[in-house]
Amino acid sequence: MSTSTESTNPGGRRRADRAAAPTATGSSAAGPGNTPLLELRNVGITFKTTTGDVEAVKETNITVMPGETVAIVGESGSGKSTSALAAMGLLPENGRISEGQVFFHGEDITHPSRKRLIALRGSEIGMVPQDPMSNLNPVWKIGFQVRETLKANGLPHADKDVVQALKDAGLSDGERRMNQYPHEFSGGMRQRALIAIGLACNPRLLIADEPTSALDVTVQKQILNHLEKLTKEKGTSVLLITHDLGLAAERADRVVVMQKGRVVESGPAQALLQNPKHPYTQQLVRAVPSLTPEDIGAADEGDAAQEIVQIKELVKEYKIRGSWGRSTQFRAVDEVSFTIRKGHTTAIVGESGSGKSTIAKMLLGLEDITSGTIHVDGKDISTFSNKEWFGFRRRVQPIFQNPYGSLDPMRSVFRSIEEPLRVHKVGDAKSRKEKVYDLLDRVALPRQLGDRYPNELSGGQRQRVAIARALALDPEIVVCDEAVSALDVLVQDQVLKLLGQLQEDLGLTYLFITHDLAVVREIAHDVCVMESGKLVEVGSVEQVFENPRQDYTRRLLDAIPGKDLLEV
Repeated sequence: MSTSTESTNPGGRRRADRAAAPTATGSSAAGPGNTPLLELRNVGITFKTTTGDVEAVKETNITVMPGETVAIVGESGSGKSTSALAAMGLLPENGRISEGQVFFHGEDITHPSRKRLIALRGSEIGMVPQDPMSNLNPVWKIGFQVRETLKANGLPHADKDVVQALKDAGLSDGERRMNQYPHEFSGGMRQRALIAIGLACNPRLLIADEPTSALDVTVQKQILNHLEKLTKEKGTSVLLITHDLGLAAERADRVVVMQKGRVVESGPAQALLQNPKHPYTQQLVRAVPSLTPEDIGAADEGDAAQEIVQIKELVKEYKIRGSWGRSTQFRAVDEVSFTIRKGHTTAIVGESGSGKSTIAKMLLGLEDITSGTIHVDGKDISTFSNKEWFGFRRRVQPIFQNPYGSLDPMRSVFRSIEEPLRVHKVGDAKSRKEKVYDLLDRVALPRQLGDRYPNELSGGQRQRVAIARALALDPEIVVCDEAVSALDVLVQDQVLKLLGQLQEDLGLTYLFITHDLAVVREIAHDVCVMESGKLVEVGSVEQVFENPRQDYTRRLLDAIPGKDLLEV
């Protein structure tokens, strides 16, 4: 892809805008004599609501050939998951296929009987859903849930069959794992369990709906490698739903781009994403965080910024209960030392369980420090009185990963943003109202949204509300814990630009916790790399990305999906 123009994002970091050279694309790989495994022909999907019918998907054509991997990309609400769920007959009760036809290996399954639908699921079409914790029953053992899938499809379901299904999905110690519950599994292990369930019946088509969006890059790579190996061995076709364009470029044979319920472009993955033709696809590609070396930007000028946070030999240990009342000590953070420069962004990266979020929680006072110190402006936070903690929390505010979980569903947007001002007795009702509206303006949300509730907002709007709430008390330090990991690429780009603009305008200091190294390259100035509770590498973003000293850091960088797409 060629570079035509260069633009500076609001945080001062610079990146090249990728030019989009048009290329011809096709909606189907089917040729004479080839029968598609799955085909959506001019499909429309309508939902019945209290205000009337809403057409969520319109005139959609998607084809998946035997043995092929097709990725559907697009922002949230574009119709990706809805189209896939329609193929399995899993639309909500108020949803229906209102036009067009769905074919599976030549059979019209647009409106199948319930008996045929049940026969199709599992043995013909399998599914790996997005959130393993929500899709695994927390009170059933993993083995029982795999066994039920095999049993429901009339397949052998003895212990050895369950163990084999788990081993096929990458859980080598299946004999032990089958007797554990979902909460005893890591995120990657839970995702493998869902893959085991999805592939247990050897389906001809596997629908994978954001199967690795919440996983760190190395675990994601392991799971996708194993899934690719399994599907090739079994000859399984894959319909991959994702907002990660790098993943689509690396893993799919073809890509289908959806916008507002319509397919706007489709074609071979690499060709389409390197030379997008449709303006929306071009917009998606431009929004992908770039791994290209960039200028440090305004925030790094002078390079002698004050160290506002000093973390020294920090340790956090947890007591883990074992059998027979015994307990052991688990060290989640192991003698970690680093500093955070004022007005800069310091990112902490590493795999799940590396201790990233635990450090953030100790800085916020949400976890006690076992040993070591955290100084903010020279003051040891472990010595704070209750009154000092109350004042400190005006200076340090969090933005969490899931804005829907961190916003009270019973409070309006206005009340959610106003709450910190009320708790800290800032101003009177009139001045607080003006402050809330000013914050809505600052995060580019219409003031009329103040009367809405979280469930009435998009994911990007909810995250903007969470940012506005964090800024209500005029903090100096903002802790962003996976603040953009659940957002699609366009909304993520908007939020990152907003954070950069706010840093430039207000002089904010960010501690940015993330597993997405492409995002780190976009927004951070300094990087701390953690592995198993230890700090293994620290330096400027340029040093760490261009000349990593540790094998672990190199493995993290190598695991970024679609590096060719990002390095432009």
